[in-house]
Amino acid sequence: MARFVVQRLGSMLFVLFAISVMTFAIFNVIPGGDPAERMAGRHATEPQIERIREEWGFDRPLPTQYLVAMQKVVSGDLVFYFSGLDVEDEIAKGLPRTLCLALGAGLIWMLFASGLGLFCAIRAGGIADRTIGLLAFAGLSMPVFWIGALMNHYLGFKLHWFPNGGYVPLTESPSQWLWHMVLPWTALSIVFIGVYSRILRANILDTVNQDFVLTARAKGLSERQVLIRHVLRNSITPIVTLWGLDFGAIIGGGAILTESVFNLQGIGQYTADAVGQLDLPPLMAVTMLGASLIVVLNAIVDILHALLDPRVKLSGREAS
Repeated sequence: MARFVVQRLGSMLFVLFAISVMTFAIFNVIPGGDPAERMAGRHATEPQIERIREEWGFDRPLPTQYLVAMQKVVSGDLVFYFSGLDVEDEIAKGLPRTLCLALGAGLIWMLFASGLGLFCAIRAGGIADRTIGLLAFAGLSMPVFWIGALMNHYLGFKLHWFPNGGYVPLTESPSQWLWHMVLPWTALSIVFIGVYSRILRANILDTVNQDFVLTARAKGLSERQVLIRHVLRNSITPIVTLWGLDFGAIIGGGAILTESVFNLQGIGQYTADAVGQLDLPPLMAVTMLGASLIVVLNAIVDILHALLDPRVKLSGREAS
């Protein structure tokens, strides 16, 4: 197990390095032209452009430019040139809100999807299975911003059951924090519940006829023990991997539409504002943050996957 963890962490570091090079190339090299002019914005003066060029080392060789850019990203020495705000401070302000959204929605869609997937697999082919399947596909077909807008309008604005957007910190009022997050959590979870429940259902139906399941039944284990200890444990590991990737994507700005509809002012909404102003330093920082989170969480999930399924470690040894 230790060897597998070391190999996985080593590959994670290599991927992070490759991502940093690609991010630098995408924002500073590939578009062509003067990157200092792009960073300075549409109405920048020549002294401003020259200051940015000197600050970022754009008049020096590419390797030096890369080192300067990564040093700024890692140290948080980035400025939102359009407004003059510090990028690190803005990300630090928005990250707790995005984390609250991602954690709450992630727990909701994982719990509901696991229950629905297991129930549909047990009742495969029945009326309940078909009905839940139709609802899952309906959820997949509805854009999250449309679901969020409907919830916000009817449940928030018209009926006043929930707040009409906004965010209250957990430390300020736990009850108000929870009340403000119910609609965003629900809107973001609906799509994922449909996807995860159908994947888990398919995995369970595929696993239930495997040889090790038949052997467990032959040993006299109860159907509940077989289902939970053997079938569900082996069927849920791909779901755990998928959850880690989706969770990292949401934290890295993947919930732009949800945050915008409910005015949460998180990382996603901050990214949208930076895109609207074509301000490159915030975009570079958020891109690196999102990509790094996905890679790190993927490595963690792979290690958890290996703990749940020893065949992962065995396949890694055979490949090496």
